[in-house]
Amino acid sequence: MLKHEVLKILESDARTTPEQIARMTGGLLDEVKQIIRDAELDRTIVRYKTVVNWEKVSNDRVEAIIEVKVTPQRDTGFDAIAKHIYNFPEARTVYLMSGTYDLAVLVTGKTMHQVADFVSQKLAQIEGVQGTTTHFMLKRYKEDGEVLAGAEEIQRQQVVL
Repeated sequence: MLKHEVLKILESDARTTPEQIARMTGGLLDEVKQIIRDAELDRTIVRYKTVVNWEKVSNDRVEAIIEVKVTPQRDTGFDAIAKHIYNFPEARTVYLMSGTYDLAVLVTGKTMHQVADFVSQKLAQIEGVQGTTTHFMLKRYKEDGEVLAGAEEIQRQQVVL
């Protein structure tokens, strides 16, 4: 299906032009452009994204994954609490998860203290939040399918006995 092919190509590299996609898929240029336009309008394509290795740019960025245990709300389940959380600017990503915790929240801040303040002063204060566990990310090796620069393979010297 052409739509699926177009979306996979754009997911892999958002800079791919409609002309390039048409050549890659064998589809007609106007058809590819219409697929992209429709996908943008119905929010199948939500945003075009660039993966940045921030460790090469600055050290003033701390990321954490926060697991959140919540009590589902009557009539809305987890959605109302998730909405409350994803409206905070610190929350970059929010997922409903299976397992011990209900929500996973990716948070970005300038310092560990700033992230900790977000958890204690904002997140933990939400009605229905039973508990949280915070995991600070120490190093990113791969993101969105891309190995980040500086994550080269460890070179070991061969030993012959």
